[in-house]
Amino acid sequence: MSIKQVLVVDDEPDICELLGITLQRMGIEAVTTTRLSGALALLDQQSFDLCLTDMRMPDGDGLELVQHIQRHCPELPVAVITAHGSVDTAVRALQMGAFDFVTKPVNLPLLRRLVDNALRLERPSVQASIAQATAPDDGNSPLLGQSQAMRQLRATVAKLARSQAPVIVLGESGSGKELVAREIHRLGPRSDQPFVPVNCGAIPSELMESEFFGHQKGAFTGAIQNKAGLFREAHGGTLFLDEVAELPLALQVKLLRALQERAIKPVGANREEGVDVRVLSATHKDLGDEVDRGHFRQDLYYRLNVVELRVPPLRERPDDIPELTAHILRDIAGQWQLPGLALSPAALDRLRGHHFPGNVRELENILERAAVMVDGAVIDADLLVFPDRNRNSGSAPMPVHHGVCLDDHLAEQERRALEAALAQAAGNRTAAARALGLSFRQMRYRLKKLGID
Repeated sequence: MSIKQVLVVDDEPDICELLGITLQRMGIEAVTTTRLSGALALLDQQSFDLCLTDMRMPDGDGLELVQHIQRHCPELPVAVITAHGSVDTAVRALQMGAFDFVTKPVNLPLLRRLVDNALRLERPSVQASIAQATAPDDGNSPLLGQSQAMRQLRATVAKLARSQAPVIVLGESGSGKELVAREIHRLGPRSDQPFVPVNCGAIPSELMESEFFGHQKGAFTGAIQNKAGLFREAHGGTLFLDEVAELPLALQVKLLRALQERAIKPVGANREEGVDVRVLSATHKDLGDEVDRGHFRQDLYYRLNVVELRVPPLRERPDDIPELTAHILRDIAGQWQLPGLALSPAALDRLRGHHFPGNVRELENILERAAVMVDGAVIDADLLVFPDRNRNSGSAPMPVHHGVCLDDHLAEQERRALEAALAQAAGNRTAAARALGLSFRQMRYRLKKLGID
């Protein structure tokens, strides 16, 4: 196995020496230079596995080197070294295609992890990169579909997986934003480390700081033991902030500092702890509009929005519906231990003509309902029930029954009827289904949905 070689570019000889010693201890050979011209000459003479470059040099800057590498050897990962407090410059480097960045004074453990991640990247040839951008799905990607929009999405995801830049995934509800984030993680060098998703709108505001950054025992009433927090859980891997627009402003300030300093301070702690986390985020809202309205910090917006990735809604790719439908029905049949299910041509045509405001999630819901009602293996068009959704944002709220949401009230009535039928049939589900006028499949679906054992 050949020894990896890293090009180190820094105008301070002491930094070059420190990085050279650190790399040598990792079994990596370092080639150092203090000038941009020297770096360009070395890149012409030999190939490297990674480039670490400072931003300031006597005859140029690191951004010029990043641009040169992206033009002439885009398969070479390049990481920039920035002065403390110059994160904006590092963000520009990431937007240009840099793999990652570290700040001075260099945190050696974080540097070693950065180098390890960069050297684990596969180096595709130019021909392979072109093929990847145009080839159909190879069967491994969960991002299904052969439309041009999905081919382009898969190619972009594969490219973003080779970087550590923050990515914000935009798209309508149900379009698969978390699936895209998981695929970026799966294809990247952090794939064997944790992927930690968090719905930012589902955490009570008073618990957010503790959930994200952890706390120490005794930090507040009820803190009976130390808590690691989401950043620490994702250390070495990826933290996915779903519905990031829902974060309160007070936490946005602390999140920004954690991203810039790559360190967190647990509640009740006296000092910060370094963390190595790639942050991916998602929202169905217009974050630029949220910034204009004062609901989202502009500095955090620019920090998270280094790369923007849009997931197309299902209505923009109707030709993908047959493949998605076949995949969903296979999953349903496998989960419910049913024989294979399929759609009739008329049912497929009806799905193709639907607007799908709920996107793939709505498609899954429609097919699951149809699978409950069908008696055979073929689902016909009359079994496809589309939600009667009021798309007017000023629509009336869900009716209530004695202070209880109608859906909850109906679910409770259904639960009582099922439990009563089961009790009368001495637990025999087939007999209980017959008494209720349901098929066994419908009975099993309802029991599963309501969590009845």
